[in-house]
Amino acid sequence: MTVQEENEYKYLALLSEQFPSINAAAAEIINLASMLNLPKGTEHFISDIHGEYPSFQHVLKNGSGSVLRKIGEEFGSSLTQKEKRALATLVYYPEEKLELTEHSVDNFDEWCKKRITQLIRITRRMASKYTKAKIRGALHSEFEYILEEMLSIHDDIPDKERYYNDIVEAIIDTGRAKAFIVIISRLIQHLAIDRLHVIGDIYDRGSSAVQVMDRLSVYHSVDVEWGNHDIEWMGAACGSDVCIASVIRICARYNNLSTLEDGYGINLVPLVQLATELYGDDPCKNFRCEADDLDENSTEYRTNCKVHKAISVIQMKLEGQLSQRRPEFNMAHRVFLDKIDYEKGTVVVEGKQYPLTDTSFPSVNPVVPFALNAGEKRVCEKLRRAFMQSEKLQRHISFLFSRGSMYRVYNGNLLYHGCVPMDKDGNFISVPFAGGEFSGKALYDELEKWVRRARFSTDEAERSYGLDAMWFIWSNGNSPLYGKDKMTTFERYFLADKSAYVEEKNAYYSLTDRPDVMKKIFDEFGIDFETGHIVNGHVPVKLKEGESPIHCDGKLLIIDGGFSKAYQPVTGIAGYTLVSNSRGMQLIALEPFVSVEDAVRNEYDIHSSTTLLDFESERRTVAETDKGKEMKHKIEDLKKLIAAYKSGSIREKQE
Repeated sequence: MTVQEENEYKYLALLSEQFPSINAAAAEIINLASMLNLPKGTEHFISDIHGEYPSFQHVLKNGSGSVLRKIGEEFGSSLTQKEKRALATLVYYPEEKLELTEHSVDNFDEWCKKRITQLIRITRRMASKYTKAKIRGALHSEFEYILEEMLSIHDDIPDKERYYNDIVEAIIDTGRAKAFIVIISRLIQHLAIDRLHVIGDIYDRGSSAVQVMDRLSVYHSVDVEWGNHDIEWMGAACGSDVCIASVIRICARYNNLSTLEDGYGINLVPLVQLATELYGDDPCKNFRCEADDLDENSTEYRTNCKVHKAISVIQMKLEGQLSQRRPEFNMAHRVFLDKIDYEKGTVVVEGKQYPLTDTSFPSVNPVVPFALNAGEKRVCEKLRRAFMQSEKLQRHISFLFSRGSMYRVYNGNLLYHGCVPMDKDGNFISVPFAGGEFSGKALYDELEKWVRRARFSTDEAERSYGLDAMWFIWSNGNSPLYGKDKMTTFERYFLADKSAYVEEKNAYYSLTDRPDVMKKIFDEFGIDFETGHIVNGHVPVKLKEGESPIHCDGKLLIIDGGFSKAYQPVTGIAGYTLVSNSRGMQLIALEPFVSVEDAVRNEYDIHSSTTLLDFESERRTVAETDKGKEMKHKIEDLKKLIAAYKSGSIREKQE
């Protein structure tokens, strides 16, 4: 027996534990074969959530219009558009809609009966593309039997309409109508989307990243392609001091320190005390917080500005230490505390001297500008312990490691957050890193290897390099998740000349409409250029300036979700999402989300327009997906197992 034959025998022997007889293996083949012919499940792509939970939750509930489209397919012209919107709103926000309706209709029981009947029809339509086992797994235990009955009533049941109505009447009579409507509405939300893809940047800016992560952590089927903001938080949770400082700085800038204190239980009191000691009389006017609801004369606001400045200076010191520790990162030109003339109040940036708009640096020793003073060291140590001991933060970051990656190839599409670093001629940039040089797919793979070592390696040197690699990914000009030549944090705080703030995008972004360049990326990642797509986040699409999310005849799609309110005045839209179902791909333009109350009362949705990118005359089936390929391989393996049973090389077990 050859090594290959021996390995195959061992595999089939293991498979026989799960399928102990010819009958069991044959039954599974039949089951898999039937699943291959089901319509492909709906995939939902979103990106750049940036802690905006209400907007994210709404898009998740409506599946970027998937629920409303199913309602339209099921009821056609039998319902008006207003009635369809009302029914969709009930699906999105059942508790709120029920509370609003209960006291506004004459016969609430009759209203519930009609809604239950409609919801069952929608659920049956959605359930038609799933196996019974998958449906059963999504059912709530309280109504599992009832839902199974109502979703699978056969034509041969005598007087099936009466049977059906009797079940509905029983739900009403027992006072469980509201509970049933809530549960079936959530089931519809579940069935509307088979797979959720988050193309990076869950964290930063918005104040509700904790709620977003709570929701994603229990979502039935999800993957995450890390964004640079996610990597920054992952680095902080793994113990990177410079990532911790950056996370706190951005939270302070956007008045989101509550995310750390209330959401993750991280004690910021030592930092507040240090900031008050260092900057007690400093107005810290360059470190104002971007929040509309704060009184700039309040103690809270002034304290926040001091915290903002204190952690910013700590970050700049730590950046300087990292640039000295990792010269191969080529980041020495992006640190500036060593380039300041502290007597003149000037700084040299890229060979040009600028006056500083803030010259107060009480914690900086000009002789050793990157050295933390004793108070800063104590604060950094306490913050590191707090981040690494936050149970909830660690749980969320573990989710990002288990469900996330630098990029993903899924059903013939390539998903990544930023860009593939390129020069102006469309060649992959070769990036020195960890003693080698990497480009294209290899660069992504190498960086992900070090990210995982930062979390899991037991070798202290490896872990330390991995932590620093996370900072590289967060902000380096050659990082595929950042995609700009520099991050002008220092310049924005300390220089008045806005021309110094310019961050040039990687050449990739100017090449996205060149088929030869895009095909090079497709080939690099093993994607079929004729049938595949690149789904890209990270960069807000400035629709008001004529930019389009669709590039290279639909081969590349930029779907920055635009959830962050800070971007919306610039873009003129609340971003894009993408839906891929058995009929093709649809790009969804979004309007800004106002509130749950507005959505419920006015039955207002936020998907404003839909662009059909691909349309299949015949539905794509599960057989054409990655899951289908796995099923086909399993069928072949089961056929080999049956052959082994018949030949006697593996014995059937008693059933």
